[in-house]
Amino acid sequence: MPTINRFADLADEITEWRRDIHAHPELLYDTHRTSEVVATKLKEFGVDDVVTGLGKTGVVGVIRGKNTGSGKVIGLRADMDALPLEEITGKPYASTTPGKMHACGHDGHTAMLLGAAKYLSETRNFDGTVVVIFQPAEEGGAGAKAMIDDGLMDRFGIQEVYGMHNMPGAPVGTFHLRKGGMMAAADHIRIEIEGVGGHAAKPNEVVDTILVGANILQAVQSIASRNVDPLKSVVVSITAFNAGFSDNVIPQTAVLRGTVRTLDPDVRDLAERRLKEIVPTIAQAYGAKAVVNYSRDYPITSNHADQTDFAASVAASIVGAENVDTDVAPTMGGEDFSFMLEERPGAFIFAGNGDSANLHHPAYDFNDELIPVGCSYWVKLVETAMPSE
Repeated sequence: MPTINRFADLADEITEWRRDIHAHPELLYDTHRTSEVVATKLKEFGVDDVVTGLGKTGVVGVIRGKNTGSGKVIGLRADMDALPLEEITGKPYASTTPGKMHACGHDGHTAMLLGAAKYLSETRNFDGTVVVIFQPAEEGGAGAKAMIDDGLMDRFGIQEVYGMHNMPGAPVGTFHLRKGGMMAAADHIRIEIEGVGGHAAKPNEVVDTILVGANILQAVQSIASRNVDPLKSVVVSITAFNAGFSDNVIPQTAVLRGTVRTLDPDVRDLAERRLKEIVPTIAQAYGAKAVVNYSRDYPITSNHADQTDFAASVAASIVGAENVDTDVAPTMGGEDFSFMLEERPGAFIFAGNGDSANLHHPAYDFNDELIPVGCSYWVKLVETAMPSE
């Protein structure tokens, strides 16, 4: 595949960066070591401006082209945080921190954007400004929103923004994207139930919160099966059920937690409304009380049409049009790059990670063969969007 030749020379060095980050995973906003590594390298590359502490631990680098007369400013984003998992890869560079690992490839995303920043700082073969964005807390912490709230878009004058994520199961050298909703809105629910506790041998004298919770769990599945258009998507998953501490006590309270995933704003509204109708009604039928706390967390990751076409054309220039899927099936996974796409036009793209374990699996590892491909995509995007002549 016609990747930029310079990245064949840099591949080993970038791989070393990636594996160093992999061996030292950090969670959410506690990416202090990773952020320091990123900032230090950007300064070594000669990046014009390096800003730290944006969105708590985010890092931003500003690279100006040979010319800036076009006035164009494009943002490129990578995420830095890891996951609370125990790694089982057995690799020489495996996590050195118990209970933490890079199980989603953010180490690779960071390394690829660093590689692109090094190249762009050396060549500056573009007319405009590139803003490289290294974001903490993608895994549930909404680090993208935190950086935006700290002025990311306005402070650096970003006009368009692009993101990339590796895709296990897809061959290295392939890209996958689509216009519109590509990844789901990710919302959280917490259901608090209060009944009447008592002796397990006298269930007639209590209001059993476990029974109430079990019926709520079953009833909310009707949202997907009976409330939402079958041609649209919704997931309502109860993932935690906490009640009781003893085998002879029926508990006074119970808490259910879970997630709602949707690809359509109207379906999102419907799911929230039906949860708030179903849950207290079921509880009341058993003589209990229940409250739904619904938290809208990550929005739908929705690609903008023009920028999606552009990203696809850039990908095709690297791997060939036959290796670019422009109608990839949406996923119900969430991604906080969605916040950036709400602020500015742009596109999110998947890059094949080969035959690896799935994301968030303790045996997952980023495929270093992807590094030259991903770096080339970033550079081609910049040089094509902001040609120097």
